[in-house]
Amino acid sequence: MSQTPLLQLNDNGLYCAAGDFYIDPWRPVPRAVVTHAHADHSRPGCDAYLIAEPSFHVSNWRLSFGLPEGAKPPIETMPYGESRTINGVTVSFFPAGHIIGSAQIRVEHKGEVWVVSGDYKVAADPTCTPFEPVSCHTFITEATFGLPIYRWPDEDVVMSEINDWWRGNQLAGKASVVYAYALGKAQRVLAGVDASIGDIFVHGAVNNMNKMYAASGVALPRTTYVNDAPPKTDWSQTLIVAPTSARGTPWLRKFGKISTAFASGWMQVRGQRRRRALDRGFILSDHVDWHGLISSVEATGAARILVTHGNIPTVVRFLREERGLEAYGLNTPWAATAEGEEEA
Repeated sequence: MSQTPLLQLNDNGLYCAAGDFYIDPWRPVPRAVVTHAHADHSRPGCDAYLIAEPSFHVSNWRLSFGLPEGAKPPIETMPYGESRTINGVTVSFFPAGHIIGSAQIRVEHKGEVWVVSGDYKVAADPTCTPFEPVSCHTFITEATFGLPIYRWPDEDVVMSEINDWWRGNQLAGKASVVYAYALGKAQRVLAGVDASIGDIFVHGAVNNMNKMYAASGVALPRTTYVNDAPPKTDWSQTLIVAPTSARGTPWLRKFGKISTAFASGWMQVRGQRRRRALDRGFILSDHVDWHGLISSVEATGAARILVTHGNIPTVVRFLREERGLEAYGLNTPWAATAEGEEEA
């Protein structure tokens, strides 16, 4: 491999000097290659974006804010598995399993291969393409839940718990309000619950993303925007999906008596539900857990691992001492925002 790293951090983000492009830059740059549409990875203001094809509708929606009326963000798309050469550097996208259109970015130059995973998970999710391991020399992994305590339960079990909670609330005369990040987590919850239990309503932010998923060909159960609810709706029989930004706001008053829950990997930690003043917590994450992280790293065959955002020291130490890999921390602002916590 070359003496100069193929990808290096500078003030704008993770830069490929040979190809003259950035991966998930945190400032506007001339050319951005983007892993997925969450705002901590997909920043507005770049001159050109290259994204995975399934991410187009959600990315176009989010990057259009702030542009003049009628203007469109400069987005190019590429299907998973296809390659493009940028100034002699070969770039390709492979599924990351995080949200719709999320991608690992494979970068190859002069025989050296790096893979930037972005955010990813290995658990099944009907709303996005499953994670696919990619062989490389250097693998950049997230570590949001990079501690051995994080082991996700089977998704069917979690969805059954949500269904039982909803039914119980119906008997108690309470509306069921589940908080889930508007892009990715909300759609995963909607795809997994039993829609025959009752009517499902959504917050405006979730409604907007549902439209983008529909445009992308992802099937979800019938939902109604809360503001379009029929007069005299019996909210006590409904499930309402909303982002955490709605928590504690006057918006909730219209539903009368409510029971609140949060779908997140953070719910595995004792005290998190109480600290957030929630009635229930459901362990459902769009990020990889400890076992999935370690097995994914091993599946790449990479000898060099760079670990970013989350529990970096724990993962680095384990990979060095227990797996004999060359592992280092990579400090970035990815997921260092309230959004990053909510969508976990």
